[in-house]
Amino acid sequence: MSDSGGRKWTSAEVRAKHKELLFPSVGTFYEEPVCLDSGKGARLKDLDGREYLDFFGGILTVSLGQAHPKVNAALHAQIDRLGHVSTLYPTVGIVELAEKLLELAPGKIGKAGKAFFTASGTEADETAVALAQIATGRQELIALRHGYHGRSMLAQSLTAHAKYRAVPTQIAGIKHAHSPYCYRCPYGATVEHCGFKCAQDIEDLIQTTTTGQIAGFLAEPIQGVGGFIVAPDGYFKVAVDIVKKYGGLFICDEVQTGFGRTGGKMWGIEHHDGVEPDIMTMAKGIANGMPIAACLATVAVADSWKAGNISTFGGNPITTAAASATIDVIVEERLTDNATAMGKVLRDGLDALKKKYGKVIGDVRGKGLMQALELVNDEKANDRTPDAASTSRLFEESKKKGILIGRGGLWGNVIRIAPPLNVTRSEIDEGLKALDASFAAFAETTP
Repeated sequence: MSDSGGRKWTSAEVRAKHKELLFPSVGTFYEEPVCLDSGKGARLKDLDGREYLDFFGGILTVSLGQAHPKVNAALHAQIDRLGHVSTLYPTVGIVELAEKLLELAPGKIGKAGKAFFTASGTEADETAVALAQIATGRQELIALRHGYHGRSMLAQSLTAHAKYRAVPTQIAGIKHAHSPYCYRCPYGATVEHCGFKCAQDIEDLIQTTTTGQIAGFLAEPIQGVGGFIVAPDGYFKVAVDIVKKYGGLFICDEVQTGFGRTGGKMWGIEHHDGVEPDIMTMAKGIANGMPIAACLATVAVADSWKAGNISTFGGNPITTAAASATIDVIVEERLTDNATAMGKVLRDGLDALKKKYGKVIGDVRGKGLMQALELVNDEKANDRTPDAASTSRLFEESKKKGILIGRGGLWGNVIRIAPPLNVTRSEIDEGLKALDASFAAFAETTP
């Protein structure tokens, strides 16, 4: 790639400048980070011309793959007409996008809701929490251990990962309940006989660590950064009913699970019967990589915010055009169904890898095109010690095989897999073959 002055950059030069000029807290994957230059669909190319199959989609953000023609066409048309206005000026784009999102929203928000746009998921979660506090007149919040909600001071306080907490908790009134992490159940129970103890404990948490008057409960339907932790069926009904009992609102963080990612449904929470959010947040996959996020709420909750409110980049004409086009493609091409079908192929392949490499693969979990492998010391010997070192070695092997994957989990031992929603069967098969080869090479070098 050439810069504005015509200079040709190499990956080595970009890596050196990145290390020199950016905050060292800006983490990268791989011992020698990949410097991406171009892409089309699920294919990416780095500055040195090496090609990769994208199985992570920019952290579940590039829903339709790189350079999707319909999204790009909408962007080109919009940027030639109007580039930017703040929320001080109503536009056709912001109204159309709000209408689309509310028509797709579940439950009472879909029946009668309103929208507020921001530039990131962090801001959307900030908006949602403030809205819950305003609407209820209360301050205390329940979040989940292993959850991740962004990088602002409030979002760090809501997040339950030491790695992403740069400073001690600065925001008072936030309590963290147990995660529905079935593979590592804090009660040593099994899904079939747990009685949702982690959800039941929310009541004790409210009674013993709060005033008993909570503003809300913030949770991801599947914990993303936490390692694609999937709550068992019935968990959210128990948890949200308890929260409602104590006057709190349910804030559903769909930043990673939204827009068909979990397969068969537009939203992750729709897989849980009898549960309706009062407030929803979304970002990432909404606009195929353009920076936009939204907070949706019921009319009654949204109208409780009487103070002034503005978002300079929220609902920008360019980002709303990208979001509307992305949503249109997801709906018109029935990509939620593709996520189900291709998700099953992917899951079957990952389950086969677990059978083959069961010593290191402890757990396979996920929904749709949001699947994970948790690597452990020795699952066959019932040693579930998280194995971050082996995960790093597998990462290096998969890079050599030309496939880009994600990483997560509290201990950095979870492989996260999230290809574009329009991924094909041949691409899934190719990715599984590359993973198999990576595990095989990894097994050969493991002591």
